[in-house]
Amino acid sequence: MEKENQNPLGYASVTRLMLKFAIPSIIGMLVSALYNIVDQLFIGQGVGTNGNAATNIAFPFSTACMALALLLGIGGASCFNLTLGRGDKKRAGFFAGNAITMLILSGIVLSAITLVFLTPLLKFFGSPDDVLPYAQEYVRVTALGFPFLILTTGGGHIVRADGSPTITMICNLTGAVINTVLDALFVLGFKWGMNGAAAATVIGQVVSAVIVLVYLRHFKTVKLTTDHFKPHFPTVKRIATIGMASCFNQLAIAIVQIVLNNSLKHYGALSIYGEKEPLAVAGIVMKVNMIVFSIVIGLAQGTQPIESFNYGARKYSRVKKAYILAIVTGGAISLIAFVMFQLFPRRILSVFGEGSETYFEFGVKFFRIFLFFTWANCLQPITSTFFTSIGKPIKGVFLSMTRQMIFFMPFLVIMPMIFGIEGIVYTGPIADVLSAIVAITMALFDFRAMNKLEAKEGVPA
Repeated sequence: MEKENQNPLGYASVTRLMLKFAIPSIIGMLVSALYNIVDQLFIGQGVGTNGNAATNIAFPFSTACMALALLLGIGGASCFNLTLGRGDKKRAGFFAGNAITMLILSGIVLSAITLVFLTPLLKFFGSPDDVLPYAQEYVRVTALGFPFLILTTGGGHIVRADGSPTITMICNLTGAVINTVLDALFVLGFKWGMNGAAAATVIGQVVSAVIVLVYLRHFKTVKLTTDHFKPHFPTVKRIATIGMASCFNQLAIAIVQIVLNNSLKHYGALSIYGEKEPLAVAGIVMKVNMIVFSIVIGLAQGTQPIESFNYGARKYSRVKKAYILAIVTGGAISLIAFVMFQLFPRRILSVFGEGSETYFEFGVKFFRIFLFFTWANCLQPITSTFFTSIGKPIKGVFLSMTRQMIFFMPFLVIMPMIFGIEGIVYTGPIADVLSAIVAITMALFDFRAMNKLEAKEGVPA
């Protein structure tokens, strides 16, 4: 067999391919995380605790954008690479084009729904009355950027699948730099507060989206034509089926975030901390943890083209090697984060502005206990993406639901009833360790199945 139609995904060193695809992907994901963190930093300094609480209330909107971007972006990229791996270059282009079209349309729909039902949604997300005006001010502007954010994030996966991970990185990095510079100018310089932070974010997203659109005119693997972008139901259905694991994971995060916000508000009001301080703390802790999670997701996304192409080409040993390499690397990075969260929680909180002694007391506790099993967090997202990449969406969906819905949600409801706000703090480590056990067990079963296929088919390593 020729070198998998001369596509390096089928014959180049897996380690080198991981470096090529994962590093730009990690940088891109970190940049996406920094969009929220930079806003939080400048809002904390320029607006205060109410502003930080408002960005936490608004966070489910960002998660919804990410869910749509991954549904269509990861789904489209996986279908594209799986089809290329089977040698069907003609069909592959329709997966890329249809994914881009649906990314844009879904962003427009989400933006319209958000603007029409903004206040009821923010109250449903757990906004206290005195935080609501800040959240309204922020989301009214950021909602205008949803189509651009979804296109940038989802389109980045399509660009990466085409063999251009560096372009995806440049796209995200450019938007983040613009956002950071404009945040400093609008929030601290012009004193525009929440509106300034939101405007800076949207402008950065628009520039990133333009870069994606320009790249599509120079697609390398397949020449994209107008026909590729016309929605075709069976194609869109297949994209959504493959991408739903990553989507459901984000939707589960959004649902949990809403329930968590309401729980923190309710049980915080019954404690010495009050209803705003736990919300502000949780927003900061979640977004700091997003840095680690972004690296892990970047690793997982970096393996996607390798796993998809080689599974389609029946090169199962390369699929397994890519997965193991991602797990080992993700575990090492997560372990470093665990040490930082245990040793320097107060110092990290201080970066986002000053607060009362009770604010720091709850924040330190939340960091150390809620994120105690950060070092094992890499297993669930990497394994979920692995199943998506090899065309097993049902397993991916189930695994994506374990941490948030199957384990976290029940404990989030039950534990505070018994232990008050302290019960919320302990839901994190319980859910993390249980979902990690399930992830590694499922991966081992699939490895055995691939070993049998190798033996049966005589597939070369």
